[in-house]
Amino acid sequence: MKLVPTLLRKTAIVAAAAIVILSASLVLAQDAHKSFDLLKGMEGNWSGKSIQGHPTQVTFRLIAGGSALMSEIHGHGPENMVTMFHMDGDRLLMTHYCGAGNQPRMKLVASDAKSVSFEFFDGTNIGPGDGHMQHVTFSVPDADHHVEEWTYLDHGKEMKEAFTYERAK
Repeated sequence: MKLVPTLLRKTAIVAAAAIVILSASLVLAQDAHKSFDLLKGMEGNWSGKSIQGHPTQVTFRLIAGGSALMSEIHGHGPENMVTMFHMDGDRLLMTHYCGAGNQPRMKLVASDAKSVSFEFFDGTNIGPGDGHMQHVTFSVPDADHHVEEWTYLDHGKEMKEAFTYERAK
């Protein structure tokens, strides 16, 4: 007879765990959609500077019926790069077409009302140990300013770069 209460207790534990996992999945899906909306709000032209004070411009543009957001860093040569953001079901993904000649793909790993962070999960043209973008955070303190913090990983060594932007008028 002790078997029935033990079995009921285990069933209740499994059911509770399933509810927690399902709830977490729903929260992540909502965060992904809210994060994409935050990024979409950056549509337009931006001017800014790198940490070293070098001038830079970036344009965010909605494409494909609003299902994708393209960020284009305007530079000369390898600094001219494109990043594409899009939903994949309930996941927010980005692909960065890098001046290093590779295409790291990143997924949303953290977000709040004013920032969105992505982390590398795979990519193309990236061999073992090859340098590639590993992480990026977009912070949007208000509608006319944003900061991009990029982390490049090369043979285990991280290099960080940050850009501050103001909406071009």
